[in-house]
Amino acid sequence: MAVAKLGTVVLDCPDPLALATFYAGLLGGTPSASEDGSWVHLEGDGGAPLAFQEAPGHVPPQWPSGEDSQQFHLDLMVEDLDAAEQEVLTLGAKPLDVEDRGRGWRVFADPAGHPFCLCAC
Repeated sequence: MAVAKLGTVVLDCPDPLALATFYAGLLGGTPSASEDGSWVHLEGDGGAPLAFQEAPGHVPPQWPSGEDSQQFHLDLMVEDLDAAEQEVLTLGAKPLDVEDRGRGWRVFADPAGHPFCLCAC
């Protein structure tokens, strides 16, 4: 028997609304901010709940690095890797590992530096 169930995945970042807007463009949904703007969650995206928390001293993970942890990453399933790559770059993602076109995934960083993978369905 499980002790708990996953509620929300929360990403620390310097600008919660900006990062929520990036993920809304990528996953769908609408950003909804707390009154002071330090917390934003994505409403209506239909996937696992995502929220974004202000962390003024946020230091993005270094990828790839054997010395530092990447902390975590999101695997996002897509139908067309090439089309999805163009979309995430337009939204503001940075390519981290996209050179190997023969495999079924490509690695990017969101605008706050969190790594995520686009993975072929």
